[in-house]
Amino acid sequence: MKVKRQKNVRHILSFYKNNFSYIEPYQVLIDGTFCKAALQFKVDIKEQLPKYLEGNVQLLTTSCVLAELEAFGPLMYGAFVVAKRFKPRKCGHKGAPLPAAECLLSLIKPHNENHYFVATQDPLLTQKLKNIPAVPLVYLNKATPVLDRPSARSVAKAEGLQDTKIGLSEHEASVLKALKDEPTVQQKKKRKRPKAPNPLSCKPKKQKTSDTGSQKSDQAAVKRKRKRRR
Repeated sequence: MKVKRQKNVRHILSFYKNNFSYIEPYQVLIDGTFCKAALQFKVDIKEQLPKYLEGNVQLLTTSCVLAELEAFGPLMYGAFVVAKRFKPRKCGHKGAPLPAAECLLSLIKPHNENHYFVATQDPLLTQKLKNIPAVPLVYLNKATPVLDRPSARSVAKAEGLQDTKIGLSEHEASVLKALKDEPTVQQKKKRKRPKAPNPLSCKPKKQKTSDTGSQKSDQAAVKRKRKRRR
Protein backbone atom coordinates (compact mmCIF):
# COMPACT_ATOMS: atom_id res chain seq x y z
CA MET A 1 0.00 0.00 0.00
CA LYS A 2 1.32 3.42 -0.95
CA VAL A 3 2.42 5.79 1.81
CA LYS A 4 -0.18 8.44 0.91
CA ARG A 5 -3.05 5.92 0.99
CA GLN A 6 -1.76 4.51 4.27
CA LYS A 7 -1.67 7.95 5.88
CA ASN A 8 -5.17 8.67 4.59
CA VAL A 9 -6.54 5.46 6.12
CA ARG A 10 -4.87 6.19 9.45
CA HIS A 11 -6.25 9.73 9.44
CA ILE A 12 -9.82 8.53 8.83
CA LEU A 13 -9.53 5.77 11.44
CA SER A 14 -8.23 8.32 13.96
CA PHE A 15 -11.31 10.44 13.27
CA TYR A 16 -13.64 7.57 14.21
CA LYS A 17 -11.51 6.48 17.15
CA ASN A 18 -11.18 9.93 18.70
CA ASN A 19 -14.73 11.13 18.11
CA PHE A 20 -16.84 7.97 18.28
CA SER A 21 -14.75 5.54 20.38
CA TYR A 22 -14.10 2.94 17.68
CA ILE A 23 -11.76 0.21 18.88
CA GLU A 24 -10.42 -3.09 17.60
CA PRO A 25 -11.58 -5.56 16.56
CA TYR A 26 -13.35 -3.55 13.88
CA GLN A 27 -16.74 -5.11 13.04
CA VAL A 28 -17.33 -4.98 9.28
CA LEU A 29 -20.78 -5.83 7.91
CA ILE A 30 -20.44 -7.13 4.34
CA ASP A 31 -23.25 -7.29 1.80
CA GLY A 32 -23.64 -9.28 -1.42
CA THR A 33 -22.56 -6.46 -3.74
CA PHE A 34 -19.18 -6.22 -2.02
CA CYS A 35 -18.73 -10.00 -2.22
CA LYS A 36 -19.55 -9.95 -5.94
CA ALA A 37 -17.01 -7.16 -6.62
CA ALA A 38 -14.35 -8.96 -4.58
CA LEU A 39 -14.92 -12.11 -6.63
CA GLN A 40 -14.80 -10.16 -9.89
CA PHE A 41 -11.49 -8.41 -9.07
CA LYS A 42 -10.00 -11.38 -7.24
CA VAL A 43 -9.78 -9.70 -3.84
CA ASP A 44 -9.34 -11.96 -0.83
CA ILE A 45 -11.48 -10.08 1.70
CA LYS A 46 -10.21 -12.01 4.71
CA GLU A 47 -6.65 -11.15 3.83
CA GLN A 48 -7.00 -7.65 2.38
CA LEU A 49 -9.33 -5.86 4.82
CA PRO A 50 -7.31 -6.50 8.02
CA LYS A 51 -4.17 -5.50 6.14
CA TYR A 52 -5.80 -2.35 4.76
CA LEU A 53 -7.28 -1.27 8.11
CA GLU A 54 -4.06 -2.21 9.91
CA GLY A 55 -5.84 -3.96 12.73
CA ASN A 56 -7.89 -6.86 13.98
CA VAL A 57 -11.12 -7.19 11.98
CA GLN A 58 -14.30 -9.25 12.41
CA LEU A 59 -15.92 -9.92 9.04
CA LEU A 60 -19.69 -10.23 9.44
CA THR A 61 -22.79 -10.70 7.33
CA THR A 62 -26.45 -11.48 8.08
CA SER A 63 -28.95 -14.20 7.29
CA CYS A 64 -30.85 -11.68 5.15
CA VAL A 65 -27.78 -11.06 2.98
CA LEU A 66 -27.28 -14.80 2.51
CA ALA A 67 -30.97 -15.34 1.74
CA GLU A 68 -30.96 -12.60 -0.90
CA LEU A 69 -27.83 -13.98 -2.60
CA GLU A 70 -29.25 -17.48 -2.57
CA ALA A 71 -32.50 -16.24 -4.10
CA PHE A 72 -30.62 -14.93 -7.17
CA GLY A 73 -29.51 -18.47 -7.98
CA PRO A 74 -26.54 -19.10 -10.32
CA LEU A 75 -26.13 -15.36 -11.03
CA MET A 76 -24.89 -14.67 -7.48
CA TYR A 77 -23.72 -18.15 -6.50
CA GLY A 78 -20.05 -17.15 -6.31
CA ALA A 79 -20.85 -14.15 -4.09
CA PHE A 80 -23.01 -16.43 -1.94
CA VAL A 81 -20.07 -18.79 -1.42
CA VAL A 82 -17.84 -15.85 -0.46
CA ALA A 83 -20.41 -14.42 2.00
CA LYS A 84 -20.89 -17.80 3.70
CA ARG A 85 -17.28 -17.60 4.91
CA PHE A 86 -18.17 -14.74 7.24
CA LYS A 87 -19.76 -14.97 10.65
CA PRO A 88 -23.52 -14.25 10.52
CA ARG A 89 -24.63 -11.43 12.83
CA LYS A 90 -28.02 -11.92 14.45
CA CYS A 91 -30.46 -9.50 12.85
CA GLY A 92 -33.80 -10.86 14.09
CA HIS A 93 -35.16 -11.48 10.58
CA LYS A 94 -34.37 -15.16 10.12
CA GLY A 95 -37.99 -16.26 9.94
CA ALA A 96 -38.96 -13.45 7.56
CA PRO A 97 -35.85 -12.13 5.81
CA LEU A 98 -35.71 -8.52 4.67
CA PRO A 99 -33.90 -7.17 1.62
CA ALA A 100 -30.21 -7.03 2.47
CA ALA A 101 -30.03 -3.21 2.43
CA GLU A 102 -32.98 -2.87 4.83
CA CYS A 103 -31.49 -5.50 7.13
CA LEU A 104 -28.15 -3.69 7.36
CA LEU A 105 -29.87 -0.35 7.92
CA SER A 106 -31.86 -1.86 10.79
CA LEU A 107 -28.60 -2.88 12.48
CA ILE A 108 -27.10 0.58 12.04
CA LYS A 109 -30.03 2.84 12.93
CA PRO A 110 -30.39 5.13 14.72
CA HIS A 111 -26.87 5.82 16.07
CA ASN A 112 -24.71 2.83 15.10
CA GLU A 113 -24.27 1.97 18.76
CA ASN A 114 -22.32 -1.22 17.96
CA HIS A 115 -19.72 0.69 15.91
CA TYR A 116 -20.14 -1.24 12.67
CA PHE A 117 -18.23 -0.60 9.47
CA VAL A 118 -20.24 -1.38 6.32
CA ALA A 119 -18.62 -2.81 3.17
CA THR A 120 -20.89 -2.31 0.17
CA GLN A 121 -20.94 -1.36 -3.52
CA ASP A 122 -24.64 -0.40 -3.41
CA PRO A 123 -24.88 3.38 -4.12
CA LEU A 124 -28.41 3.69 -2.71
CA LEU A 125 -27.46 1.97 0.55
CA THR A 126 -24.30 4.07 0.72
CA GLN A 127 -26.30 7.29 0.44
CA LYS A 128 -28.68 6.21 3.21
CA LEU A 129 -25.80 5.24 5.48
CA LYS A 130 -24.15 8.63 4.93
CA ASN A 131 -27.22 10.24 6.48
CA ILE A 132 -26.44 8.38 9.73
CA PRO A 133 -23.52 9.83 11.71
CA ALA A 134 -20.49 7.72 12.59
CA VAL A 135 -20.74 4.95 9.98
CA PRO A 136 -17.39 4.10 8.30
CA LEU A 137 -17.95 2.89 4.73
CA VAL A 138 -15.65 0.58 2.77
CA TYR A 139 -15.88 -0.06 -0.97
CA LEU A 140 -13.71 -1.54 -3.71
CA ASN A 141 -12.13 0.57 -6.43
CA LYS A 142 -11.46 -2.35 -8.76
CA ALA A 143 -9.04 -4.48 -6.70
CA THR A 144 -8.27 -1.76 -4.13
CA PRO A 145 -10.17 -1.43 -0.83
CA VAL A 146 -11.08 2.17 0.04
CA LEU A 147 -12.21 3.59 3.37
CA ASP A 148 -14.54 6.43 2.42
CA ARG A 149 -14.11 9.90 3.87
CA PRO A 150 -16.38 10.72 6.83
CA SER A 151 -19.75 12.01 5.68
CA ALA A 152 -20.93 15.56 6.35
CA ARG A 153 -23.26 14.19 9.04
CA SER A 154 -20.35 12.45 10.76
CA VAL A 155 -18.21 15.59 10.69
CA ALA A 156 -21.05 17.74 12.05
CA LYS A 157 -21.70 15.22 14.81
CA ALA A 158 -18.02 15.16 15.76
CA GLU A 159 -17.89 18.97 15.90
CA GLY A 160 -20.96 19.00 18.14
CA LEU A 161 -19.34 16.51 20.50
CA GLN A 162 -16.19 18.63 20.63
CA ASP A 163 -18.21 21.76 21.42
CA THR A 164 -19.95 19.90 24.24
CA LYS A 165 -16.62 18.82 25.70
CA ILE A 166 -15.26 22.38 25.49
CA GLY A 167 -18.41 23.73 27.11
CA LEU A 168 -18.06 21.34 30.01
CA SER A 169 -14.44 22.25 30.54
CA GLU A 170 -15.31 25.96 30.52
CA HIS A 171 -18.04 25.34 33.06
CA GLU A 172 -15.65 23.43 35.26
CA ALA A 173 -13.13 26.24 34.97
CA SER A 174 -15.72 28.82 36.01
CA VAL A 175 -16.68 26.71 39.02
CA LEU A 176 -13.06 26.40 40.05
CA LYS A 177 -12.56 30.14 39.62
CA ALA A 178 -15.61 30.86 41.77
CA LEU A 179 -14.27 28.58 44.46
CA LYS A 180 -10.91 30.31 44.37
CA ASP A 181 -12.51 33.78 44.55
CA GLU A 182 -14.54 32.96 47.67
CA PRO A 183 -13.22 34.89 50.71
CA THR A 184 -11.47 32.65 53.16
CA VAL A 185 -12.11 32.94 56.91
CA GLN A 186 -8.95 34.25 58.51
CA GLN A 187 -8.18 33.42 62.10
CA LYS A 188 -7.62 36.41 64.37
CA LYS A 189 -4.03 36.67 65.37
CA LYS A 190 -3.32 37.32 69.03
CA ARG A 191 -1.33 40.46 69.69
CA LYS A 192 1.99 39.78 71.29
CA ARG A 193 2.42 41.74 74.51
CA PRO A 194 5.86 43.08 75.34
CA LYS A 195 7.66 40.73 77.66
CA ALA A 196 9.19 41.92 80.95
CA PRO A 197 12.94 42.32 80.77
CA ASN A 198 15.09 39.63 82.24
CA PRO A 199 16.42 40.93 85.60
CA LEU A 200 19.69 39.05 85.14
CA SER A 201 20.34 40.80 81.89
CA CYS A 202 19.82 44.25 83.42
CA LYS A 203 23.20 45.53 84.59
CA PRO A 204 23.69 48.90 86.31
CA LYS A 205 25.01 51.56 84.06
CA LYS A 206 28.56 52.70 84.67
CA GLN A 207 29.00 56.40 85.27
CA LYS A 208 31.51 57.97 83.00
CA THR A 209 33.95 60.44 84.49
CA SER A 210 34.64 63.36 82.30
CA ASP A 211 38.22 64.07 81.36
CA THR A 212 37.71 67.81 81.85
CA GLY A 213 36.77 67.38 85.52
CA SER A 214 39.93 65.41 86.33
CA GLN A 215 42.09 67.98 84.59
CA LYS A 216 40.56 70.81 86.64
CA SER A 217 41.20 69.01 89.94
CA ASP A 218 44.85 68.41 88.98
CA GLN A 219 45.38 72.08 88.16
CA ALA A 220 43.87 73.17 91.50
CA ALA A 221 46.22 70.86 93.41
CA VAL A 222 49.27 72.29 91.61
CA LYS A 223 48.26 75.85 92.50
CA ARG A 224 47.92 74.98 96.18
CA LYS A 225 51.41 73.57 96.30
CA ARG A 226 52.84 76.70 94.71
CA LYS A 227 51.15 78.97 97.24
CA ARG A 228 52.56 77.04 100.18
CA ARG A 229 56.13 77.41 98.95
CA ARG A 230 55.84 81.19 99.10
